[in-house]
Amino acid sequence: MNGQDAGNSRAALPAHAIEVGAGPLDRPVRDSVGGWPFLDPGQEWPVCFCGERLALFFQLDVPPDLEPFGGDHLLVFHCGAHNEASDAEFAGGRLVPRYWDAPQSPYPGPFWRILLQRRADLPAAEPEPSICALPLTLRPFDDVPDSRGIGALKFKLGGTPSWAQGPVSYTCACGTELEYLCQVPENMEFAVHADAPEQPYSVGADTYGMFLGNEVYLMACPAHCDPAAVWPEVQHY
Repeated sequence: MNGQDAGNSRAALPAHAIEVGAGPLDRPVRDSVGGWPFLDPGQEWPVCFCGERLALFFQLDVPPDLEPFGGDHLLVFHCGAHNEASDAEFAGGRLVPRYWDAPQSPYPGPFWRILLQRRADLPAAEPEPSICALPLTLRPFDDVPDSRGIGALKFKLGGTPSWAQGPVSYTCACGTELEYLCQVPENMEFAVHADAPEQPYSVGADTYGMFLGNEVYLMACPAHCDPAAVWPEVQHY
């Protein structure tokens, strides 16, 4: 972790709460848990280091008010067979080149892929097979940090992170400071179909989790140097 104080400003920042709906989806929508991923032309469904296709946990369109990522399409993939915390590597004070492909101890490669697509116009021909397809709804709110500079503890886009272990910052391999984009709460579980393989270290056989159930803060490159230039910072209480 390249931990540097990211500031304790108490100014309200625009944010969007991410709410998971109950009704199953039977068609592609752009804001969803599971479902049909919307990828840029030529972008293939990402795979794990193990060779298996990664599961689409969720995707959504970033609202225009959340610059510099407004208008991007965020997709979060994670392996159903491998489940660990993320482990950053640095070179010269920056994340290593192509850090999204760097080895992840104890594995020889990453077990996730997080994408910010800019031309994601069409859905994939088939849906995510393991995670149940559910709609997402974005609810705008003003995220006012508390006296410690901690934002709302919820599944959200934008606002101020509710850092569990303190603010951090990262410098992308391209030299640009990563900016916080999205927060996934600790122990958030995603329902899976009955025939889905059981995920190691998940809460139950009928759900999948990400990064061992840690709180996850998605830090993305505002220069958009690569669609995969997003780092999942994980912390726990």
